[in-house]
Amino acid sequence: MAKCLASSLSMFSSSLLLGLFIMTTIEKTEAQIGVCYGMLGDNLPSKQEVINHFNQNNIQRMRIYDPNPEALEALRGTDIELMLDFIAVGNEVKPSDPFAQFLFPAMIKIQNAVNAQGLASQVKVSTGTFSALLNDDSFPPSNGSIRQEYKPILDPVIKFLVSNKSPLLLNLYPYFAYIGNRRDVRLDSALFTAPSVVIQDQGSRLGYQNLFDAMLDTVYSALEKANGGRLEIVVSESGWPSAGGAGDVTNVHNARTYISNLIQHVKGGTPKRPGRPIETYIFAMFDENNKLGDETERHFGLFSPNKQPNYPINFN
Repeated sequence: MAKCLASSLSMFSSSLLLGLFIMTTIEKTEAQIGVCYGMLGDNLPSKQEVINHFNQNNIQRMRIYDPNPEALEALRGTDIELMLDFIAVGNEVKPSDPFAQFLFPAMIKIQNAVNAQGLASQVKVSTGTFSALLNDDSFPPSNGSIRQEYKPILDPVIKFLVSNKSPLLLNLYPYFAYIGNRRDVRLDSALFTAPSVVIQDQGSRLGYQNLFDAMLDTVYSALEKANGGRLEIVVSESGWPSAGGAGDVTNVHNARTYISNLIQHVKGGTPKRPGRPIETYIFAMFDENNKLGDETERHFGLFSPNKQPNYPINFN
């Protein structure tokens, strides 16, 4: 496993140098919202068609999961800002993963490659994590804390991020929180449609009208308890499947409602950090038929592989 990871890191570093070079030709944008371009499908459009589709739909930010040379070349000279200014080393790494011990060394290796190119102030190395890192009693948000088994992985990472002034990348899905606890979690809070406060945090005296804010502030509270109170969080994934699960939850109406409201909501921050736009990436651009897991995993796309929208969305 270690030799395999070392080989993968070497290949990644070579591609990274190309990505860093091309990234300097990509314009910056003030948009808060972007879209994840996943490539786990055997029927997806060409890289150039995808870039054109981003432009045609006024999507100004893109996240990719590796520095794919063909995609990077297609981006050259466009107005689309690439999330390679945050390089994610690992995604949702769990303590039980056989490669978990290599996460922090890999981040250092990639940071050294960035530093060698003189881009330390422009490109930030981070890792993508998710709500599973939180203790079960992390409710209300002010009670947020990190699970003991995650601390050997995350403690050095948090120190690294603080030292390098890098953000933590968080995959945040109110959808999964809702389907995991339909008894206690309200659908309208997950969809940003609750008419009033649904979570009153007595510890912080803050009120929460939606699940997205409550989940994000829970992680902020957990970071504060782990000497990471100065960290910013970039929401590196968030979405809602339009099919593949329970019909009253995973449908086009709910997917469109969630995404439309998300686009507007992230402009204004959370109760804990108000007035601070939340950089957020919608998952995903296309339905991807080779994704593993539940059927819903293959239906998070804003578009079908034929580039037809699964539902109307306005990015203006």
